[in-house]
Amino acid sequence: MLALMGGSLLVTLTIAGTIAFYSHLARQYDLSKLGEMPERTVVLDAQGEMLGRMHGENRIVVPLSQVSPFFVKALLAREDSRFYDHGGIDYVGVARATVRNIKDRRVVQGASTITMQLARNSYPDLNDRSFHRKMLEMMLARRIEGYWTKDQILEHYVNRIFFGTNLYGIQRASQVYFGKHASQLNLSEAALIAGIIRSPVRFSPFRNFDGALKERDDVLKRMVATKVITTEEELAARYADIALHAQPAFQSQGGYALDAVRRDLDRVLEDHEIEDGGLIVYTTLSQELQTLAEQSVEKRLAVVEKLPGYKHPTKAAFDATWDGTQEVASTPYLQGAVTILDNATGGILALVGGRDYRQSKYNRATQGQRQIGSTVKPFVYATAIASGFLPGTFIDDAPIQPGEIEGAGAGWSPQNSDGKFTGQQTLTYGLVQSRNTMTIRVGNYAGLDRVLNLLGDAGIGSSAERTPQIFIGNLGGTPRDLTSAFSIFPNDGIRRRPFLIDKVTDKAGNILYSTSLLEADVVSPGVAHLMRRILGQVMDRGTAASVRSEHKFKEPAGGKTGTTNDYKDAWFAGYTDRVTCAVWVGLDKPQTIVDQGYGSRLAIPIWADVVKKAVELGYIPAGPRVEPPLAAVQLCHLSSQLATPACAASGTAYDEKLPYDLIPQGNCGAHQGVIAAPQYEDQPRGRSPGLLNRIRGWFR
Repeated sequence: MLALMGGSLLVTLTIAGTIAFYSHLARQYDLSKLGEMPERTVVLDAQGEMLGRMHGENRIVVPLSQVSPFFVKALLAREDSRFYDHGGIDYVGVARATVRNIKDRRVVQGASTITMQLARNSYPDLNDRSFHRKMLEMMLARRIEGYWTKDQILEHYVNRIFFGTNLYGIQRASQVYFGKHASQLNLSEAALIAGIIRSPVRFSPFRNFDGALKERDDVLKRMVATKVITTEEELAARYADIALHAQPAFQSQGGYALDAVRRDLDRVLEDHEIEDGGLIVYTTLSQELQTLAEQSVEKRLAVVEKLPGYKHPTKAAFDATWDGTQEVASTPYLQGAVTILDNATGGILALVGGRDYRQSKYNRATQGQRQIGSTVKPFVYATAIASGFLPGTFIDDAPIQPGEIEGAGAGWSPQNSDGKFTGQQTLTYGLVQSRNTMTIRVGNYAGLDRVLNLLGDAGIGSSAERTPQIFIGNLGGTPRDLTSAFSIFPNDGIRRRPFLIDKVTDKAGNILYSTSLLEADVVSPGVAHLMRRILGQVMDRGTAASVRSEHKFKEPAGGKTGTTNDYKDAWFAGYTDRVTCAVWVGLDKPQTIVDQGYGSRLAIPIWADVVKKAVELGYIPAGPRVEPPLAAVQLCHLSSQLATPACAASGTAYDEKLPYDLIPQGNCGAHQGVIAAPQYEDQPRGRSPGLLNRIRGWFR
């Protein structure tokens, strides 16, 4: 008897010690974090509309109140019918499972409650199959029941359920299998999803539809047995049609714009802050404008593909042969890219990197370094104006002579696009009509280094080779960079850093990152004013006149077309007082697009569509632009200095209004017997003397 009592006491002490030990271990887990589940990061546009999701587990957390009652009943009937009666451990279920397993001489029935499963699914170290894990799981379940309410436990569980590869929680399961919100599941659908929980890969209705139906029917029978539905309801659900609406486990990533957001997010946050997802990313994008820009690129380029003489594969032909899965390194069909930003902040409103993100992930708006052609010319002319030239200064539109241009090869003599030369013309004419020979001379007078410095300050040409060919566009740039650079003209000479991400918060609203507005002075307000005056004329009567005449764009604006040799790249970059936009059109492997494939013909239609939509959406200035104070002066076409009576007598004087900081400080000396700029002994032979030396020469 004493031995029996001693043995019983030993067993009791052992059990008590085991319980105490595992209870102590269970207390080391932080139960407050049980509801913190990795889910995908949400990306919002500037109006708070969802653009897409990225990173983290493929889960959308929903409250229990937004889950179909049918699913809750089906889940409890299948997994834990006594859930609301036990305290985390179902001793009745344990006894029943033990009897069944002894009877069958194998483990055919478990006794894990939903609370125990939640504990196991919430903490990675509880995933092994061992006595130690089971005991810890049971003690942890008891703690969970004391910390959370039953409905809270159930809510955590339905959001943690694993439904197969990259699929977590009832909301995403409902969306992927049936294309509906979890609250909309009917009895048959709810029972099917509940039935596949124990083996979601094996019984996925996409892989094993018959097996999924068999599991559904088993769940329905259990629901009848537990009296949560009637026999009539079970029969109707069993014979109900199941309409699967297959959706990708990972929804569309939002194309090129969301891809750019993802890349920027990787730069502003640490990996450990990103990988678990669950963040809210507030972007500067406008979903309406983004959609319109994507549609315009597709529509306008499809029209180009139908032009007489267009010889490349069309996108429609490529689509007909594409298998729907294989991404290509470079597409054979015509591509386009767009960036539009808000001048006031630098925030990017829309970004299109190509025609089809599924076929090519290459983002031409942010990665496509292509020759920018004549869109570089405004920066050459801005440098010249900052160096003392003025809109009425005469520049010779004549063939480039050997040795005339510093750093040019002996045989370099570019032509104008029309093959003509028009003689002495004003600086304004040279930019409005995009005259190559005049632009080269303007750049040479201003100085290559000065031009390169201004381009660098504007955000383009950082890796450009030091060659005068830069004056007419022999340097690379992306639509995003060019858009930012052009924004200096409506911004009174200031460049604001372009950005996509306004701020990032966690789900609790804590700010993890916020963008600061960064800006730098590139040119003076006076120079920007004169450039706006000239670039406005490019739209009114120059190479971009179709913006007004054909596309009926009426807002105050300016811009510049660009076309590279043999029509391989077509550009248009332009602005209003509120937005700046650049458009590129070309083939991934540079080739002639089509004969006469100018930027005015191929890129302007897209620009007009996008910017008109921006105006429609309210991206317009709050009031009239405040221009810098102007003074009326009389100048000389030859010297860019204040005109004298001799200038008037020779017919070179003209009236102008200038910002005060650009008014010349000296009087013209060009008509004191010195008309042409002389060569000086300290000046290399064949080198143009530059404006300041020319002025000094007139006074000698």
